[in-house]
Amino acid sequence: MTDHDDSSQASTDVADVSADAADSEATAAALAQLRQDRDTLQDRLLRTAAEFDNYRKRVDRERRDQADAAMADAIEDLLPIIDNMELALQASSGTETDVYRKGVELIHQQMMDLLRKRGVKHIQVVGADFDPRFHQAVVHEVSGEHREGEVMAELRRGYMLGERLLRPAMVKVAKA
Repeated sequence: MTDHDDSSQASTDVADVSADAADSEATAAALAQLRQDRDTLQDRLLRTAAEFDNYRKRVDRERRDQADAAMADAIEDLLPIIDNMELALQASSGTETDVYRKGVELIHQQMMDLLRKRGVKHIQVVGADFDPRFHQAVVHEVSGEHREGEVMAELRRGYMLGERLLRPAMVKVAKA
């Protein structure tokens, strides 16, 4: 090899070392940026998870508070009816049965008014076709006056709250 070849080889080696150093610095900078991005995303993830957990707890607490408030309202509406029932029970046993009956009728009317106020409706059943979604057949009876499957009598009232069935009506159904 000549001196010229040695010097050109040396300059190539210096250039390679400089390029390798530059590549190492660029790689280190990129790696540092990726670590910083990862840490930022990890922090955001933890904050989002904590915010969601707080939201879930707040919604659960609000739901419980709403249920408690609704229960308190319903019970508060029942208290005057209970007061009237207690008055009826305190009536002396020597009073006339008509007076006692009127007291019970008043209590019944108050209960029905309370149900109506709360959106509860009585299911009309007599004369309707039997529908297992709203009726519970407890008696089937042969009848010449009613058509097959017609509800002949209501044995216990059924109630709806809006579109939701609270209790099906117990009914007597005609059969051929």
